[in-house]
Amino acid sequence: MAHIIVVGNEKGGAGKSTVSMHIATALARMGHKVGALDLDLRQKTFGRYAENRQTFMAGSHLSLPSADYHDLPEVDPASLKPGENIYDHRLSLAVATLEPDCDFILIDCPGSHTRLSQVAHSLADTLVTPLNDSFVDFDLLAHTDAQGEKILGPSVYSEMVWNARQLRAQAGLKPIDWIVLRNRMGAQQMVNKEKMGKALDNLAKRIGFRVGPGFNERVIFRELFPRGLTLLDLKDIGIKQLNISNVAARQELRDLVKALDLPGVEVDF
Repeated sequence: MAHIIVVGNEKGGAGKSTVSMHIATALARMGHKVGALDLDLRQKTFGRYAENRQTFMAGSHLSLPSADYHDLPEVDPASLKPGENIYDHRLSLAVATLEPDCDFILIDCPGSHTRLSQVAHSLADTLVTPLNDSFVDFDLLAHTDAQGEKILGPSVYSEMVWNARQLRAQAGLKPIDWIVLRNRMGAQQMVNKEKMGKALDNLAKRIGFRVGPGFNERVIFRELFPRGLTLLDLKDIGIKQLNISNVAARQELRDLVKALDLPGVEVDF
């Protein structure tokens, strides 16, 4: 059985596609067979990222370790039984196609609440939630008081993850290993940053996730997307001497993958 990694967050702009591409590419570079799906059928940022990678490799005559990206297959509505959902079938078919040949399947979810996202979360062995270092984004996980210190209760996304956990328990599957990444953090140590850290630690104990390291805010990520590249590809395209920022970003990726603690993965990049 392939280990399914779902990257989810119901808010756009948290860096899901960047995180997805870097995790998938890191695993591929370590010799694992990785399948990839993008469930944002409208924007398809992760799909575009993967397409850019294929275009760049073809134009530069390079072969870079990559995930095997697939679009969701089409399903004939006439083949459905009464009450069956077409999106459930499309996702099930995609996973069934990838599973026999993959060690990992990475699924990037849209930044909104959709049927596909709901189903994907119930399939997750590992759930990765990138979260901008802001109480605006934190509100997706939990409501807080005016000072951002007292947690008043879980919010919409946490409730969806809870429902996914219940479905897995009923099916006799292993619990979801949920990791929330503090992503796109600024370099300065600010009071808000400290409050966010405390709030996340408190919430983690209450609703059952681990806090992991994400990426700091860096220009390099915006520059890599049009060519479909990741931090791990820079030397392959002729950049032999990495600057300090790029070296630091690679270390952040290394720390992120280690924090995921995926089965059979020894981080060696």
